[in-house]
Amino acid sequence: MKNIALVGSLAAVSLLSACSTAPVNHSAPATPVAQQVTVPANLQAPAGEVLAFQMAATGVQIYDCKANKDAAKKFEWVFRAPEAELYASHDSSNLKLGKHYAGPTWEGNDGSKVVGEVVSKSDSPDSNAIPWLLLKAKSNTGSGTFSKITSIQRVVTVGGKAPLTGCSDFQLGAETRTPYKALYNFYKAN
Repeated sequence: MKNIALVGSLAAVSLLSACSTAPVNHSAPATPVAQQVTVPANLQAPAGEVLAFQMAATGVQIYDCKANKDAAKKFEWVFRAPEAELYASHDSSNLKLGKHYAGPTWEGNDGSKVVGEVVSKSDSPDSNAIPWLLLKAKSNTGSGTFSKITSIQRVVTVGGKAPLTGCSDFQLGAETRTPYKALYNFYKAN
């Protein structure tokens, strides 16, 4: 395992608490506490890649109520997409740098984008939070912020899990939005 010192500490992530998001069905999760992060070995960026920058995200994970694929009379919340705003992890100016949405896609204010594909995941140390991820870039567009990103780590997750209840045949097709926060580490070729 490798330790990553969070740029400027995660105290700046607290700025995310003040940011508004779309209406949600649950109260906002607590903000991560400044800490050293031990990233599991299966989530390490590939050799030859270096950390380009970090961004903090605040938003929601969107789930739809659907019938279970294996048991038609069972219903479950199925992940559809994230919807979040991105901020510099070390800047208290509250300046929005971009957005994160279905794909999964990260888009900078400059129009550049990276679309990722999950390579590996690991449970969050917080059992109430969505897993930590390693994603590889499957496409990049534009010539700005995200144009040279090759890998993305999602770490320091808070919240975002699907509800344990509320999905039944009466709610089939319903949507729920669960608040989450995370730190994204973006890597590029060395």
